[in-house]
Amino acid sequence: MLRVENLNQYYGGSHILRDLSFEAPTGQVTCLLGRNGVGKTTLLKCLMGLVPAKTGSMTFDGRDITNAASHARVKAGIGYVPQGREIFPRLTVEENLRMGLATKPGGTPIPERIYEMFPVLKAMLKRRGGDLSGGQQQQLAIGRALAFGPKLLILDEPTEGIQPSIIKDIERAIRMLAEEGSMAILLVEQYYDFARSLADQYLLMERGEFIKRGAGADMDQDGVRELLSV
Repeated sequence: MLRVENLNQYYGGSHILRDLSFEAPTGQVTCLLGRNGVGKTTLLKCLMGLVPAKTGSMTFDGRDITNAASHARVKAGIGYVPQGREIFPRLTVEENLRMGLATKPGGTPIPERIYEMFPVLKAMLKRRGGDLSGGQQQQLAIGRALAFGPKLLILDEPTEGIQPSIIKDIERAIRMLAEEGSMAILLVEQYYDFARSLADQYLLMERGEFIKRGAGADMDQDGVRELLSV
């Protein structure tokens, strides 16, 4: 679904992303791991067109999106849940979810599957997004990204600052989406146990490059936890 080849990005004179190549296949969870400041969020911003790639290419669903505008990438089928959630605090839960339908014809209903995954959202439809807890806001951000039916879902550290009970809800939702086999999922995460429980494949990043990659089932024996804590 997503193919990245030889991607490079610079900030000033600093080489931030170093010749990155990887694929995120449909029906699988690809986990990108790394400590703070290694370039994970910059990579996602490049994928979303928020930061231009200096060199390299990005192909999505057979289409070259290297120079595509952000809105064109969303329209093509990329859903993005940014770090920090970035919901609209003064809009209601329902209005936030409808923002995820911006690429669809007017009157398109909010998919019921979102309420099946996150029942709390249906119970709080008329509440303002800013009145929700951090975990509920994260569920709302994921629901908003799922509303239009993406082919690729990108999640940037969805467990950050979230209580354990809601982490379990999010884990269950991601697993269900992957098992349906209709989308690719790219998950950026620092919480090792969460990533290990979901990863079909992993990429470990350090100083803007991948230092290790492999099957999710091999993360323990590959020493990924230890490399993250170094």
